[in-house]
Amino acid sequence: MRTAHPFRPPPPDRDEPLLDVAGIEVRYGGIRALTSVSLHVRRGEVVALIGANGAGKTTTLRSLVRVVPWSAGRATFNGVDLSPLSTEEVTELGISLVPEGRAIFPNLTVRENLEIGAYLHRNKQAMQESLEDVVKLFPRLGERLAQEGGTLSGGEQQMLAIGRAVMARPSLLLLDEPSLGIAPKLARQIFEAIRAIAASGVTVLVVEQNTRLALEVAARGYVLRTGEVAKEGASKALLDDPEVREAYLGGH
Repeated sequence: MRTAHPFRPPPPDRDEPLLDVAGIEVRYGGIRALTSVSLHVRRGEVVALIGANGAGKTTTLRSLVRVVPWSAGRATFNGVDLSPLSTEEVTELGISLVPEGRAIFPNLTVRENLEIGAYLHRNKQAMQESLEDVVKLFPRLGERLAQEGGTLSGGEQQMLAIGRAVMARPSLLLLDEPSLGIAPKLARQIFEAIRAIAASGVTVLVVEQNTRLALEVAARGYVLRTGEVAKEGASKALLDDPEVREAYLGGH
């Protein structure tokens, strides 16, 4: 019998920010990609990060997992300062990133791809339990466990990428453009799965080009513009905001 939810243990305080980012600045050579990004994500929340292409959304996620360094600012996760940590150490803390483009292993089977995500597990039982939970989340993957990842459709590959991240049992799941290049019907299925992941207790920060879809699932959102936060608020307020509607929802 399982003693805790397979994705992560219950949070001690849902009102306390799990992720707290203050004034992060990122430079690529002489180009400032992030000017001063500040945001927070409370335990158990889904938070959307939206904005135009080139606004700094992906850079924000990549900086949090220490793929790119920041030149100023501070970020803490569960009270731990992320700045001196490596990407591997951040992962061990309980942060999983699903990158834009999925980055699955095309020549490995679906099962092998998923098992790679569970490398932090120390026993086969935990890995099997996580696999069962991913298959419940994405039944299509259960039908294709012996199939090579590269033969899946784009939507199925995105499911696989998310499933692989969930296999690590993260406390915080970072998603970069989960609906990119995917048919609308599958995109909605993926966001329903994100809703289910969040309902299980996993905190989610999602970067998404489909603003309406993201804000329908998220509790709150941040709008990035040229490397800094231009707006923030409850999802409903952002959906009703005339400027947001005009810029990101086609005026509807």
